Amino acid sequence: MAAGAIAKKILREKFGVEVLAYVKQVQRVIAEVDSATVRFKDIEANIVRCPDQRAAEKMIRLIEKMRRAGDTVGGIVEGLARGVPPGWGEPVFDRLEADLGKAMLSLPASKAFEIGSGFGGITLTGTQHNDRFRARGGKVFTTTNYSGGIQGGISNGQPIFFRVAFKPVATVMREQDTVDEKLRNTTITGRGRHDRCVLPRAVPMVEAMAALVLVDHALRHKAQCE
Repeated sequence: MAAGAIAKKILREKFGVEVLAYVKQVQRVIAEVDSATVRFKDIEANIVRCPDQRAAEKMIRLIEKMRRAGDTVGGIVEGLARGVPPGWGEPVFDRLEADLGKAMLSLPASKAFEIGSGFGGITLTGTQHNDRFRARGGKVFTTTNYSGGIQGGISNGQPIFFRVAFKPVATVMREQDTVDEKLRNTTITGRGRHDRCVLPRAVPMVEAMAALVLVDHALRHKAQCE
């Protein structure tokens, strides 16, 4: 976390890049978030770190319900990086999205990673999914961002956005089947303090890991081009 904070500061001050993450979904409660305008203070406005206040209230009630039931829930953290210039990454080894995926799947309780359109992209045709390039004022941009800001393993100048799925915590306060050290069938019930949902705690971890990956690629790019 400390290294991530330093990485975020370097990205912001030296490269003009802002890294954010927030809770997008808890079980079936989905937030409506505009990634282009969401701000840090909106994310930190409630204990679940969800910038959609209406959805946040529903998430809080759901997590409290799970607490009373002795159960847990999972969900999705969405991460984004605004201001990333084109050129960060590699075309084969150390692709930018691959490094982000490895970082996110290294986090405890993470079970899935997708970037840009992700799995949803399979419903589109190639014509629909292609991000079309245009130029304005001497700068190149894409009219859509299904690729999530990365094409061919390299940033294209558009905002990078991705999602990380976190499973429900395994330790629950309800009796479950298990096997003991003598291979006998038995049961176990969790005790002590445990998160009912790791999503709020995962947000700063996702930010930190994303920042570390991005600052690494920023420094590589700087070394190659100077």
